[in-house]
Amino acid sequence: MSDTTTDQAPPPYQPLDEDWDTALAVVAHPDDMEYGAAAAVARWTGQGKRISYLMVTSGEAGIDGMEPEQCRPVREREQVESARLVGVDTVEFLGHPDGIVEYGLPLRRDLARAIRRHRPDIVITTNFRDTYGGAFPNQADHIAVGRATLDAVRDAGNRWVFRELTTEGHQPWGGVRQLWAAGSPDGRHAVDTTDTFAAGVASLEAHRAYLDGLGGEMADAAEFLEGTGRAAGARLGTRFAAAFEVISFR
Repeated sequence: MSDTTTDQAPPPYQPLDEDWDTALAVVAHPDDMEYGAAAAVARWTGQGKRISYLMVTSGEAGIDGMEPEQCRPVREREQVESARLVGVDTVEFLGHPDGIVEYGLPLRRDLARAIRRHRPDIVITTNFRDTYGGAFPNQADHIAVGRATLDAVRDAGNRWVFRELTTEGHQPWGGVRQLWAAGSPDGRHAVDTTDTFAAGVASLEAHRAYLDGLGGEMADAAEFLEGTGRAAGARLGTRFAAAFEVISFR
């Protein structure tokens, strides 16, 4: 008598709701949106949706062979160009220190301020879980920024939290319907990126200095994105897809 085990296929992804007009993407570093979500952004801007990017840091600690003071303007320029390639013309940098972003009230306040200014229907961030679904740990800035973004969505709608924001002229905004975290191991939704996959690759390739300094598998934009895009597409029933964890506020 012997025991046999079978691997069960992961469940299919559900399509994302695309009945919205505006989104704010809040991430820790330049390149974070490009590692999987930029092709989705290209799809949505092509539909006429307005998407803005907010970088908590400028990624100035991201290139080992370049001093942060030199690196900062390079990475900011690359991010602006990268965003342009997928139809995003608003890119903001908060200036928090790269590599040592702290979750806490100052960060939540900054993000709540931005959400009140932009007044989006959807807020996009990246995976803030401890891992990517296995043994590989997530990066500390990603975790801090994603968790602070989640809390800042609620802070933005509460006039009695960070009252100074109202004094500054930023009225509460409770209109965020959902937060979407790209690349989360808890993702259950996805969007077809087959038609905009090439734009997503070009957007990541625009981070040329970063990729040259990075090296390894993740520096090959097309190959890396094809692998993740095909895996998500298989679960959505499309050639390529981008997957997200969806957290609803309504």
